[in-house]
Amino acid sequence: MTTPDATTPSTVPQTRTGYVTLLGRPNAGKSTLMNRFVGQHLSIVTARAQTTWQRVTGILTVGDAQLVFLDTPGLLEARDLLQRAMLGAALEALHEADVVLLVVDVAQRPRARDTGRLEHALADARAPVHVAWNKTDLADSATLEAWEAWARSIDAGVTHRVSALTGTGVQALLDALVTELPRGPFLYPEDDVASEPVRFFVAELVRETVFEQYTQEVPYSVFCRVEEFRESEDPLYIQVNVYVERPSQKAILVGAGGHAIRDLGQAARAKIEHFLGRRVYLDLWVKSSKSWRRNRARLGELGFRVPEDDEARRA
Repeated sequence: MTTPDATTPSTVPQTRTGYVTLLGRPNAGKSTLMNRFVGQHLSIVTARAQTTWQRVTGILTVGDAQLVFLDTPGLLEARDLLQRAMLGAALEALHEADVVLLVVDVAQRPRARDTGRLEHALADARAPVHVAWNKTDLADSATLEAWEAWARSIDAGVTHRVSALTGTGVQALLDALVTELPRGPFLYPEDDVASEPVRFFVAELVRETVFEQYTQEVPYSVFCRVEEFRESEDPLYIQVNVYVERPSQKAILVGAGGHAIRDLGQAARAKIEHFLGRRVYLDLWVKSSKSWRRNRARLGELGFRVPEDDEARRA
């Protein structure tokens, strides 16, 4: 019996799979778009910019294609170690991409400082680039044409007009991304929608609620981590540590008589119960970790990785 050669058509995978990295400026709508793709609330979304601090993986299997979306922190001018870790995560995901999806908020006119950062990132792209003109439902024709002209001037790639919020144009964009995927076996089981553990999403839902309920600098100084997760108990017991940088921020989070932290817990618990599909007892502990955003060792303990070449530029 003749053994088929590895290059014969019978051995060519019939499935397509690959990483699609979502890249863009803060508040461009990357997280909303990924959530729309996978049909679940995986990346936290608020009206405020820079809420995605770590990359989030969303998985969509449709027919013979599996897309592994990498939602990344926004491209920004990094001013402290946390922001450098965020920028590093975005650029690392860019280098892993089989397809790059640049998400642009076309409700805002292009500015040189913004387009410059996008161009700098795209210069490092090693994969096909597609551009999603997001928030087209809010854009005027002049602003959209200005973005189109910019894309043509740098040969940015294939462009698509979409609204992640309403879903307009998203299916056509998805179909285009599928055609770019390399052939290969699926990377995850077909019913998976994420690669991060449940604890990650629980902590993120608490942090999302902080962004919704507190103002000024407090949300940007808060990081959440699950310390206990007792699945055998009913209701499910979850302890989350909420870290702040200063004692004054701890006082704001707790509020007079503990009212603020109770409101935070109630709102976050409702989200977590919806996400998990079961009753939850959420136990929040607010702790002060001095200047954690600027402490390399502390960032490492919390799961962030600051590029080593940034050591000399520590804030």
